[in-house]
Order: sequence, then C-alpha cells, then structure tokens
Amino acid sequence: MLKIFTPLALLLVLGSTVTIARAQSHSGTDAEQRACSRDVTRFCRKVIDQGDFTILACLKENRPKLTKACNEVLLSHGQ
Repeated sequence: MLKIFTPLALLLVLGSTVTIARAQSHSGTDAEQRACSRDVTRFCRKVIDQGDFTILACLKENRPKLTKACNEVLLSHGQ
C-alpha cells in the first residue's frame, strides 16, 4: 500500500504546491513521481500521513541527501 500511496502523495505535493505558488495547475509526471518516490519513502516515511506540505517540507529538509533526479524535480517546480 505504501508503494501506491507514496507516488500519489508526491503527485499531490507537487501539484498542490505549484498551483498555490504559481496559481497554475500542474501535476507531477510519471517520471517525476518515479524520481522522488524512493526519496519520499526513504527520508519522509514518518510524516507521509501528515499531508502534502509536510512531505514537501521533509524533502526540502533532506535536500542534501536527495537523489539528483528528485532534487531536479523540486527545482523544476520552483522548490
């Protein structure tokens, strides 16, 4: 179940954050979800049920440890 929830949570994080930040509707592509799903599982497992912004904050806090691909996804969404 975590394997299904993690990419969905990431999609919501990226979509919600970008929508609020840029007043546009974007959502993470399959490739973007794959790029960050491992990092979300690895670094943010404890907060995964606390909402999209909490997961995003967790990814930002762990930025030095994120994979290059996930870091690029965050940067491409203005994070």
